[in-house]
Amino acid sequence: MAATDAATPGSVETRGHPGRTATVTSVAVFMVSLDNLVVTTALPKLRESLDASLAGLEWTVNSFTLVFAVLLLSAAAVADRFGRKRLFAIGIGVFTLGSVLCALAPGIELLVAGRAVQGVGAAIVLPLTLTLLSAAYPPQQRGAALGIWGAVGGLAVALGPVVGGVVINYLSWQWIFWLNVPIGVALLALTPGWLTESRGERKPLDVVGTLLGCLAVLGLVFGLVEANSAGWGSVRVTGALTLGAVALLAFLGWEHRTPAPMLPLRFFRNRGFNAINGVSLLMYFGMFGSIFLVMQYVQTVQGASPLGAGLRLLAWTGMTLIAAPIGGVLSDRIGGRPIVLTGMVLQAAGLVVIALTVTESSGFLTLLPAFVLNGLGMGLYFGPAANLALGAVRRTEEGIASGVNNTIRELGGVFGVAVLSAVFAARGGYESGHAFVTGMRAAVWLGAGAVAAAAVWSLWLGGRTPGSGTGADSGPAGTDAEFSGGAATTPAPAATGPVPDTAAAAESPVGLRG
Repeated sequence: MAATDAATPGSVETRGHPGRTATVTSVAVFMVSLDNLVVTTALPKLRESLDASLAGLEWTVNSFTLVFAVLLLSAAAVADRFGRKRLFAIGIGVFTLGSVLCALAPGIELLVAGRAVQGVGAAIVLPLTLTLLSAAYPPQQRGAALGIWGAVGGLAVALGPVVGGVVINYLSWQWIFWLNVPIGVALLALTPGWLTESRGERKPLDVVGTLLGCLAVLGLVFGLVEANSAGWGSVRVTGALTLGAVALLAFLGWEHRTPAPMLPLRFFRNRGFNAINGVSLLMYFGMFGSIFLVMQYVQTVQGASPLGAGLRLLAWTGMTLIAAPIGGVLSDRIGGRPIVLTGMVLQAAGLVVIALTVTESSGFLTLLPAFVLNGLGMGLYFGPAANLALGAVRRTEEGIASGVNNTIRELGGVFGVAVLSAVFAARGGYESGHAFVTGMRAAVWLGAGAVAAAAVWSLWLGGRTPGSGTGADSGPAGTDAEFSGGAATTPAPAATGPVPDTAAAAESPVGLRG
């Protein structure tokens, strides 16, 4: 099943059948991403059917988010050590099992537990979809492949509210989870024959680093998701954030000293790697914090049903289907920096338009231009951003790089929802349409500022174009032979033409993995 590039100087081995790998990983991304959005749409029905409290509904979402964020980095490291295809199959199995538990849950407590199990599976699956897909394509085609990956994720984002509305209107809430089961079983059947096993570096598992990393993310994410309900100054929140910060410092100290770190800190000596992760953090902070409020505005102020809100948001989320493949292909030709920069500018402009035009009486057509700008900007970000993150490291280290990028994006999204919700509550509220719009406008201005900062930060991405060779600014290329102690060296060109440099091929790739 393995396909391998010709053994010419500078060539990079590919592992797996490109089409089959793309099919399996894309379906997995779609299933996991769609499920989380459908659950959010179904929260009112869950409250009614299970007699759930507000706190129970919050933890239906937060239990998934918390486990997912905590395990992203460690799951990627374990997969690099024991086999990516093997861990991918385990992740699909765990996610499918969690879906069954959720569908059978008689009360909110077991539903929350089932969602946590789903979070474990998702944390394993999502980063590995990027790694397996990247390994199956040669460098000069990887941007286009990851653009398709981004488009599939965008399709899940676009259809999530719509599917949720249809299921709630015409079936029962249990079908939100039952729909995952046949898809998961099919993926488990296809994985052994359609994917090819690959591993990262053969080094001992960093148990201490893994535990410290999990504890750091647990403290930070728990503190953020509890901040608005418990209060930013509460003992629960300050204690969790302090624990997370202390564990993070201990993690960095341990990773600096240990001979076989889970996360090689030399990654962060690479300007391109730092730049794309900074862009991802700011973009997810501003964009997903704003989406959280805009989705509520459409239902609370404009009076749309869950299905109607999903259909309206298609003008936003559906644009990613158009822009993501285009962004991926263009990144293979002209490099990723101009594509990501354009995406950030479009998103910032879209949020500014919302902040300037939204009122309690705004109709759909008033917000339509902003929705289109935001959707196009998101689509242009997804494929090139994944390509930049993975292309900044050796191919054997792409798993952990994907885990880092996905973790940072998840933290950005959680932080954005928490902070923008706090701004919304301080400046407005749910008392009236006017109060809602006042609070949302202030929060969206902050979101627009964060995305504008991401646009500025994207200027630090490397400026190479395909075939221009290896440059220090852009980070190392993707072939192991081009590394020496973590630093990139310039490869010698082949006699027949330019070396197909992995990082240069797409301005150099969770992530989701976004």
